[in-house]
Amino acid sequence: MRRIFTHPLPVLLAAPLFALSAWASSLPTTAPSTSLHGEYLEARTADVYTGPCFANSEVGLTGDLAVMGWKIEQGSFHGVSLDGLSVMGVLRASNTLGDVTASAYPIKSVIIVDARATADQRRALKEFAQRMGGDLLNDVVRVDVQPIDFTMAGNSVHSRRLCMQAGSEAKLETRPLNEGDQICHNEAVWYPPLTHVDHAMPAFTVAHDFHGNELGTVWSSPEKRSAFVATFSLQD
Repeated sequence: MRRIFTHPLPVLLAAPLFALSAWASSLPTTAPSTSLHGEYLEARTADVYTGPCFANSEVGLTGDLAVMGWKIEQGSFHGVSLDGLSVMGVLRASNTLGDVTASAYPIKSVIIVDARATADQRRALKEFAQRMGGDLLNDVVRVDVQPIDFTMAGNSVHSRRLCMQAGSEAKLETRPLNEGDQICHNEAVWYPPLTHVDHAMPAFTVAHDFHGNELGTVWSSPEKRSAFVATFSLQD
């Protein structure tokens, strides 16, 4: 009489396969979300709203320094809530930022994160600024932590005054442009904003200061038509 043997391997594999299936089903199915919006401002050491003769007199000679700032009204970056926090980026380029005839690279930068942020939020603020700034904030020589104050006055975009200050290290303050700010009456937006924003408007720079020692230079460049104010949004 012939004996029939049943192979035990399927029985032995059943428990590990069941455990693996249960573990896989417990993994998150989506990445942490990113959805946030807020206010943005920037200023440079060259006019962004100007006439051709003024722009040609500055290109290659100035405009290589800039400060950028994001005030996050609400939202999260990679699952980390950043409600009400701010971050700033400071740039020292090798040429006029926005000049299409010559590269501004290499660019050294400093990122300043809000002192109110937790350790996780500070990391998220740095990554958010680099996401928004792109190549401009690739070579970061230092990440500073400072109390960042943001204020906005005015009831409309035509009267809005913005101010962002990071301790005694960096400050941006703007007011709307008016007819008295035109000199040749042939002015236009000469350079676009440094990053992707919504509803950008050129503005008059009341204050544009950096007093850190990480970039090998400090500056104060007020009283220029060198700023942008805008809103921003980011969603993945």
